[in-house]
Amino acid sequence: MTVLGKHKQYCLTPDEIESRLKSVSIQPTMQRISICQYVLCEADHPTAEEVKEWVDKRSLKMSLATVYNTLNVLVSAGLLREFKFSCLGKSVFDSNIDDHFHFFDEKSGKFHDLDAELLTIDSKLPKEFKVNKMDILFTGSLEESNASV
Repeated sequence: MTVLGKHKQYCLTPDEIESRLKSVSIQPTMQRISICQYVLCEADHPTAEEVKEWVDKRSLKMSLATVYNTLNVLVSAGLLREFKFSCLGKSVFDSNIDDHFHFFDEKSGKFHDLDAELLTIDSKLPKEFKVNKMDILFTGSLEESNASV
């Protein structure tokens, strides 16, 4: 299945990141551009702590509070989505803002995006309930033959 383990094929340049930030009225500081470089181009469902570790390895020292604040600004602007999954005990940030679901591989600890169109849900909710979105997480393990997908 191509929906599992979808990798980012194209990375934005710093100028493209700056333009994207400006397009949603976010001041493109060096810290924000750096964090965007990672979460929009390289990372796959990172936690704030993983973002901080990436930033620190590049000698762009900043506080964990700055990382959280920047991630929250990006979520508020619609550039990222935040998911709080109990299996991890922390929030993960997802650059895939399209409607989709997740599969958590318990063996590897990795999240995989699942196209929402793959899943049909027959809801028996009362008519007065209007669902705006669903966040669904499947947990398990990938079969060995599919692990490289």
